[in-house]
Amino acid sequence: MRQGTALRGLRLGSRLDIIVALPRVKRWAVLSQLDSSPDQPHGELTIRVVAMPSDTNANGDIFGGWVLSQMDMACGIAAVERAQGRVATIAVDAMTFIRPVKVGDVLCVYTDLDRVGRTSMRIHVEAWARRFHSRVREKVTDAHFTFVAIDENGRSRPVPAPER
Repeated sequence: MRQGTALRGLRLGSRLDIIVALPRVKRWAVLSQLDSSPDQPHGELTIRVVAMPSDTNANGDIFGGWVLSQMDMACGIAAVERAQGRVATIAVDAMTFIRPVKVGDVLCVYTDLDRVGRTSMRIHVEAWARRFHSRVREKVTDAHFTFVAIDENGRSRPVPAPER
């Protein structure tokens, strides 16, 4: 078998893991691929909100900071549910604005828990706009947010084991 030849795929949640042989180093590698196509949202629908005229920038498009705040709220909801308590946003990585959001569009924010550490969680988030006039759905931005679980004094605390 040649190096890099895919042996088979295993479905784990919303991802497709592909096992690959690496004979030179006598190891196996697992390459995770998103199971959704680029024209479909990835993750769980967490927030839906209508973009209003008061949310526009000087160009008449919806202000990027408004979209960012909706994504932060959606990730906060997902993080609170997983941490079973208070959380705080500590980082936003690789935020990419793909298309503008227009007045009247319905912004749909999807979240997917990527990783859970001892006290922190990394969440992949996508924002999709359902266009007002055409009802076409388009991906408008995505990012990774990192949250830390905090106690009543604002200090980091361990993220509990997942509920079964």
